[in-house]
Amino acid sequence: MNTRIIAFLIFGLLYTSIHAQKTKQAVLTKLDTKADAYGTIAQQIWDFAEMGYLEEKSSGLLQKTLKDAGFSVKTGVADIPTAFVAEYGSGGPVIAILGEFDALPGLSQQAVPEKKSAGAEAGHACGHHLFGTASTAAAIAVKEWLAATKKPGTIRFYGCPAEEGGGAKVYMAREGLFADVNIALHWHPSSQNAASAAAALANMSAKFRFHGISAHAAGAPQLGRSALDGVEAMNMMVNMMREHIPQEARIHYVITDGGKAPNVVPDFAEVYYYARHNARDVVRDIFDRMVKAGEGAALGTGTTMTYELVNGVHELLPNLVLQKLVHDNLSAIGGMTYTEEEKAFAEKIALSLGQKGLNEARAKEVQPYKETARAYGSTDVGDVSFVVPTVGFGTATWVPGTPAHSWQAVAAGGTSIGKKGMLVAAKTLSATAIDLFNNNKLIEEARKEFHNRRGKDFVYKPLLGDRPPALDYRK
Repeated sequence: MNTRIIAFLIFGLLYTSIHAQKTKQAVLTKLDTKADAYGTIAQQIWDFAEMGYLEEKSSGLLQKTLKDAGFSVKTGVADIPTAFVAEYGSGGPVIAILGEFDALPGLSQQAVPEKKSAGAEAGHACGHHLFGTASTAAAIAVKEWLAATKKPGTIRFYGCPAEEGGGAKVYMAREGLFADVNIALHWHPSSQNAASAAAALANMSAKFRFHGISAHAAGAPQLGRSALDGVEAMNMMVNMMREHIPQEARIHYVITDGGKAPNVVPDFAEVYYYARHNARDVVRDIFDRMVKAGEGAALGTGTTMTYELVNGVHELLPNLVLQKLVHDNLSAIGGMTYTEEEKAFAEKIALSLGQKGLNEARAKEVQPYKETARAYGSTDVGDVSFVVPTVGFGTATWVPGTPAHSWQAVAAGGTSIGKKGMLVAAKTLSATAIDLFNNNKLIEEARKEFHNRRGKDFVYKPLLGDRPPALDYRK
C-alpha cells in the first residue's frame, strides 16, 4: 500500500474521530440550552410526589415529553398502567436508558433548609423526579444525535414505576422487554459524583397478615385471640433470629396495622418485612425462616397467618467495561459549583445533618474510580443487570453527606442544586450512549464480561415468581 493511501486512511480516521467528538460535544452543549425546560419538568414531578404504581401524572408527563420529541410510546407494559417504553430508531445496537419517577410515603417536605412538611402524603426523598427527567433528557439528546448523524441503531427509554419496593423492572424483565437490548444505562441521585462499580443487595419483601377473634379486651378477654399478639410474637422471633444470620444481612419491618382501639382485641394485624443480602440464595433462605417464624407465631397465639410476597429483586451484577467508560465520561463532564444562594442553603442543610461544615468539594469533584463496592440498599435494576449488561452512576443532586430517604434529600431535590446534578447525569448518559453507538467493540466486550460473570448455565428466574404486579402495595 503506497504512502498516499495510508495517509488518506489515517486522515479519514482522524476526521471521523474528531467529527464524532465535536458532534458529541454539540449534544452536551445543547442540553445546557434545555436545562430550564427539563428543570420545569422535574419540578412538576417533585410537586406531584406520586407513590409507586400511582404515578399517573408523572408517567404521563414523561410520556408526552418523549412523544413530542418524536418517540413512539407503548404504555401499560408488563400489565403495569404507569410503565411504558419509548423508542426511536431501528435496528441495532439497542441502547436502553432507565427512568424512575416514584416518591416515598411520609416524607413530604418543602424546598427549604429546615424540616417543614409540604402537607402532602409523600415526597421525593430518593430523587426519582430527577432520575426520570434526566434519563428522558438524555434519550431525547441521543435521538437527535442519531437523526443528525444518520447512525443505525435504536435508543429506548424505559419508564419504570415503583422502584421503592414495587419492583416494576422485575415484571418488565420477566416479560422479556429487555430481550433485544444490547446495553442498559441508569443513574441515581446522590450526595456526590461517582461512577465506580456499584453494588446492591438482593431483597425479598412481604406483608404478613394475622387473623384472630375480636372480643372486649376487659369484659371477655378469654374469648379473644389477638392478631396483634401474632405480629408481636413473629417480630420477637425474627429479632432473635438476627443473631443467627450472616452479618451482612439486613432485616427491617414496620407494623402497618396493629388494631384500632386498646379495648378491642384486634382480629386483624399486619407487619411488612424486608430481608436483604448480597446473594439472592441467602435472601431466599432468610425469607423462608421468616415465614416459619410467622407460622410459629400464629400457632402460639391461636391465630392464623397468610402472607403476600410483595417484591423480590436480584443483587446488582457489575460490568467493569461499561463502568470505566461511564467514569471517564462523568470525569470529563465534571460536577457543579454552587452559587452563593445555593451555598447558603447547603450550609444550613449540612448543619441539620450534624456536620461541622459544608464539604463543597464533593459536589464539584468526581470521586476516584474503584472496581469494588459495598452495598446496603437494594434496587430492581439488579434484575435488569442479570438479563442485559447494565451500568450506572450517581451525581451530587443532594448536599454532600445527605442520606437518601431523608427530608434533606427532598428539600435539595426541589432546588437548583438538584437540577444542576440532574443535568450532569443527563450529559453523562448521553455521552456514554453516543460512545456505545460509535464503538461496537465496547458493546462486544461488555457482553463478554456479562456472560462470564453470570455463568455459563445461568437462567434468569425472578425472586417474586409468577405473581402479578403488586399494584396496590402503596394503597
